[in-house]
Amino acid sequence: MARSAFSPIDHDDLSVVDLVVDRGRSTVLEIDALRIPHGYTALVGPNGSGKTTLLHVFAGLIEPRTGTIEFGMCAPGNDSTRLAYVLQSQQASEHLLVTAREVVALARSARHGVFGRLDRTDRAAIDDALERLEIGHLANRHLAEMSGGQRQRVFIAQGLAQGAEVLLLDEPVAGLDLASSQTIRRAIDDERAAGRTVVVATHDLEEARRADCVVMLAGRVVAAGAPAQVLRAENLREAYHGRVIEVGDGLMTVDDAHHHDH
Repeated sequence: MARSAFSPIDHDDLSVVDLVVDRGRSTVLEIDALRIPHGYTALVGPNGSGKTTLLHVFAGLIEPRTGTIEFGMCAPGNDSTRLAYVLQSQQASEHLLVTAREVVALARSARHGVFGRLDRTDRAAIDDALERLEIGHLANRHLAEMSGGQRQRVFIAQGLAQGAEVLLLDEPVAGLDLASSQTIRRAIDDERAAGRTVVVATHDLEEARRADCVVMLAGRVVAAGAPAQVLRAENLREAYHGRVIEVGDGLMTVDDAHHHDH
């Protein structure tokens, strides 16, 4: 039975009930009930725990075997204007001649259909997102000419430019330089301050401590609630199967590579 400090589901929250997700003949994620409130929620857990799978379900990229997923009174994957998803490790081919502004603009052009034109509001949203990620000066540079941190900021800017109520981020700062990580964290904090819902899958427990809520997964919900309640030794040992290292002064870390999560 999952230990949860969340209060009963509100209509404006992102919620999951009776969720079962299969991969082939195996069940990879099973959740009886989970509420993601407004603010910043971190999904943590070992490789294969279901962090990315849950983000895919929220975004409508995976069809679960069973379950109800709602944001307010509708399924979030059915309304792309309400939810933005930035995938992990976005890569740009050295031959892909697309600029940062063009990538971010895709977030707005999708609203107008194939032949729609960007209006003043769209252009303002694009410029604002670029500036918030501190890449306005790179607007006309091709992605292939950028560092990994700069490219990641472009894709985060694309997510912000959608103006969605829910922002899903998969390992947004993993492997990035300090400047890019700090800029992305500030953007997350701004979204949280604006009353939006930000859900971040992360292997970094220190990053998770910054969140309002933490959901610890291990193919199911091990614990959910405030960081201090969830990131406890007993929960970590249960989720990570004992691969927990005490580093002194009550601090804990886990022995777990962060790549190839599902």
